[in-house]
This record gives sequence, C-alpha cells and structure tokens, in this order.
Amino acid sequence: MPTYNYKCLSCKKKFVAFQTMNEGPILSCVVCSSDKVEKLISGGSGLIFKGSGFYLTDYKEASKKTRTMKLKQKIRNRYKYAKSKHPTTRSKNYNFKW
Repeated sequence: MPTYNYKCLSCKKKFVAFQTMNEGPILSCVVCSSDKVEKLISGGSGLIFKGSGFYLTDYKEASKKTRTMKLKQKIRNRYKYAKSKHPTTRSKNYNFKW
C-alpha cells in the first residue's frame, strides 16, 4: 500500500497516510481539522523486503578465492569448448594461389 505525505498549510504539521492508489487525497488535517492540506511529492521509500530470511550473508560463497577459482574454471571451459568447435585457420597451413 503506498505511503503519501501531507502538509497542513494552517498549522504547518506534516503527516503520513497509507492509502490505496484508488483513494482520493485527504482533504482535512488530522491535527487541526483545517481544509488547507497539501499533498507532498516524495522520492519514495525504495525496495522493502518483508518476512524473514533476507540477510546480507544469503547467497554468498565461502570466500572470494573460491569465487575467483570458479570463474577462471568457467572461462577455461568456454575457451576449450570454443576452440574444439571452431578451429582457427592458424592451426592449418593453407596455400593460397592468387
């Protein structure tokens, strides 16, 4: 549910309202009941994870060294596969006659 910020122009108080996107704006101040309320534009709150289990250590590998070793192994395997599938012309002696 989106969070909207409001400011009363009479008493200068700011307040927050949780509203659905289909609801209209709040027309009166919750503090002084004045009709001079203005909706403020905010940058948003960003991404919020709810529930258990979102920790900094989730999905991390044992150490940086093992990550580096795995990455190097992947690169070697891809290079070997590419070399076996597509031999280069440097490996053969071609005699071109012009």
